[in-house]
Amino acid sequence: MRVGHKWAAENLQKRDPYRVEARNLTSGKILIDGNSASALGALMAGCTVLTWYPITPSSSLAESLQEYFAKYRIAENGEQRYAVVQAEDELAAVGMAIGAGWAGARSMTTTSGPGISLMSEFIGLAYYAEIPVVIVDVQRVGPSTGLPTRTMQGDLLFTAYNSHGDTKHPLLLPASAQESYEMTQDAFDLAERFQTPVFVMLDLELGMNNWLCDAFPYPTKAHDRGKVLTKADIERIGAANWGRYKDVDGDGITYRTLPGTEIDGAAYFTRGTGHDEKARYTEDSEMYKRNLDRLSRKWQTLRAAVPKPILSPAKKPTRVGLFAFGTTHWPIEEARATLHDKGIDFDYMRLRAFPFADEVRDFFANHDRVYVVEENRDAQMAGMLRIEMPETSDKIRSVLHYDGLPLDAETVVEEILAHETR
Repeated sequence: MRVGHKWAAENLQKRDPYRVEARNLTSGKILIDGNSASALGALMAGCTVLTWYPITPSSSLAESLQEYFAKYRIAENGEQRYAVVQAEDELAAVGMAIGAGWAGARSMTTTSGPGISLMSEFIGLAYYAEIPVVIVDVQRVGPSTGLPTRTMQGDLLFTAYNSHGDTKHPLLLPASAQESYEMTQDAFDLAERFQTPVFVMLDLELGMNNWLCDAFPYPTKAHDRGKVLTKADIERIGAANWGRYKDVDGDGITYRTLPGTEIDGAAYFTRGTGHDEKARYTEDSEMYKRNLDRLSRKWQTLRAAVPKPILSPAKKPTRVGLFAFGTTHWPIEEARATLHDKGIDFDYMRLRAFPFADEVRDFFANHDRVYVVEENRDAQMAGMLRIEMPETSDKIRSVLHYDGLPLDAETVVEEILAHETR
C-alpha cells in the first residue's frame, strides 16, 4: 500500500475536483452481529444457564454468550457462576433450560426452526406448568433442513401456537442489533413475570450479519422476577391460603415458590397433567376449564406488557397502510421513499411483539386495506392476524418474499404497484 501510494504521488497528476474528507459520521458507533447482540442482552438480563445444541444460524449466539460468561460470570475467588451445557439434542437442551427456570435461575436456549420442532413437547410442558424460559429462534429457510444458510420469517405460526392443545406464546420481533440486545433483556423479565416460555425471533439476516448501531446502554432497571413468594411471604399469608395455580389478583398470574424455600407448605408438585389451584392432580372437567380460562386471562394481561408497535404516519392522510416486522423494516423504509416519489404514501406500522397490542387493532380499523409484508410463502403473519382479529380478514393484502435472500425495496414497490394499479 505504501509503495502504491508513493508511486501515485510521484507519477500521477490529480485532475478531478473531488477530495477525501473525514466526516466522522460513524463516531461512537459499533459493528456487531445480531446473535452477539442478543447474547449481550442475555448477559445483562442476568442469565446464568445456557443449554443448547449446535445448529445454523444460532450457534454463534451460544458461543458468544459462553465467551461472555467466561469473562463476566466469574467471582473474585475464581468461582464459576454460570452453567453451559451442550446437550445431546434440542429436546434435551430445552428440558434442561426449563428445569433451571423451575429452580429459579434465569435460563435460555437458542436454536432454529428444526430445533423448535424437537422442542415442542417440553415447550407445552413449560406453558401448562407455568415455568419461565427464554428461547431465541434464529430463523432460517425450511421446511426440514431447507436452506440452512438463507433467511426467512417462517417460524411464526409454529412458535406462536407451539405444542399440542391450546397454547399461545409471546414472540418478540427485533429489527436491528440494538433491538436484539434490548428485547432479549425484555424476554427474561416477561418470562419470569408471566411464568411462561418467551420466544425472541431473530432471523439469519439479523443474527449472522454485522450491523452498524449506537453503543448499547448499560441497563439501569432492576430485573423483574415476578410473583415469587419467600419464607416471610408464606408466614404472612399462611401456607394454607396460597395455591400455586390460584389467581389471587385477577390478572391470571399466580404466585410461585422456589425449591428450597424453608417452610412447611411452600413445596408443590410441578406437573404438566391436569391440576387444581393447589397443584394437585385432577381430571375434573370444570377445574381443567377454569385453569385454561385463567391462562387466557394471563394472555390478555400480557398483551399490555410486550413492546408496542411503532407507527410512522404518511405525510398526507391515507386509508392505506403497510404492516411489517423484523428485518423487512429496512427495505420497506426505502420502498416508502420510492413510492412517495411516485405520489403514493402509506401509513406504516412496524410490529414488535405478539400478542397484538390494542394499537394493532386500531391501525387496521383506521385503514381500508393494509399490505402485510413478510418473508414466507404462506402469509403466516396475515394468518395470525386473521386468527386473533377476524375483522381484519377483508383488509389484508399480502406481500410475500420467500426465495431465501433478504427482501429488497424493489420487490416491495413492484408488488404494491401491481395491487394499487389493478
